[in-house]
Amino acid sequence: MGESLQTDLSRRERQIMDVVYRLGEATAAEVMDNLPEPPSYSAVRALLRILEDKGHLRHDKVGPRYVYQPTVSADKASENALNHVVATFFSGSVSQAVAALLEASDSKLSDDELTRLQQQIEQAKEEGR
Repeated sequence: MGESLQTDLSRRERQIMDVVYRLGEATAAEVMDNLPEPPSYSAVRALLRILEDKGHLRHDKVGPRYVYQPTVSADKASENALNHVVATFFSGSVSQAVAALLEASDSKLSDDELTRLQQQIEQAKEEGR
């Protein structure tokens, strides 16, 4: 189940997963330090166990502490999340999603970024996507 969309997660579980992805790995204390309005330490540990039971996290024992890592790579998780957003909010239209991202961007794209996007569009055309 680790590679499924994270639709089975509560808001707090998603926040914890965001912390673990951002840090790469984390202890319960590190998760707690990075959560907005964190619950108690025991609640964080319970949520980490739940996420492990759901297949989203695994842990290694390092000394007396458990260090948690995601079971799905950040790249795969971001791909799953993007696919979900495109399907849910843009009726599956990648072009509408890209247009929305370009319109919503707070920063101007550099010439290098524009060139990279243009190359990716050309490659997609060649591959028939």
